[in-house]
Amino acid sequence: MNNIIDTLSQRIGERIRTERETRGWSQSELAERAGVSRAMIHKIERGDSSPTATLLGRLSGAFGLSMSTLIARAEMQEGKLLRFNDQPVWRDPQSHYLRRHVSPRSDLPLDLVQVELPAGSDIPMPASAYAFARQLIWVQSGELVFVEGEARHQMQTGDCLELGPPNECHFINESDSPCVYLVVRLNNAAP
Repeated sequence: MNNIIDTLSQRIGERIRTERETRGWSQSELAERAGVSRAMIHKIERGDSSPTATLLGRLSGAFGLSMSTLIARAEMQEGKLLRFNDQPVWRDPQSHYLRRHVSPRSDLPLDLVQVELPAGSDIPMPASAYAFARQLIWVQSGELVFVEGEARHQMQTGDCLELGPPNECHFINESDSPCVYLVVRLNNAAP
C-alpha cells in the first residue's frame, strides 16, 4: 500500500504543476495565492516532498478546487464503478491521516471521501478549501471533534453534521483510538 500512496503523492505533485501551468501562474504566484513558500511548491511538484493535508487544502483553495477534486484529477479515471482496490488512498506525511476517495469520477456533483484520523490528531483546514461545495461529515466509528470557526461539535459514531459557510476548520481526534468518518461533498461550482 505504501507504493500506491507514494505514487499518488507523486501524481498529486504533477497535477499541482499542471493546474498551475494551465492558469499561467509561476510557482511564486501560486505560493502567494496559497500562502505557502515557493520552495515547498517546487519540492512538491518535483516529487521531493509529499504535501500535508493542510497544504493540499491551501493549494486546492488557491486553484478554486476542492481537495477531493484536485486528488481525483491526479488519480482517477472516468467510470461508474470504482473498485475498493482502485480507490485513491493518500496519507498525510505529518499526521498519518489516511484519506480514501470512495466515489467514482463522474459528472455527478458529489464526492464521497473516507478519512481515518489517528488518535491525537488535529488537522487544520483553511476556509478556501470549502469555498466551492457544501459538505456533510458522518462519523463511522470513534469520536471526532470538528471545530468550525467558533463552533465546536463533539461527534460520536453515527452522528452527521452539515457544515456551514466556508470557515477555518479543525478535524480533531482527542481519543485514544482512530476515528473514521465519511465526508459527503456536494460541489456547487465546477472549476
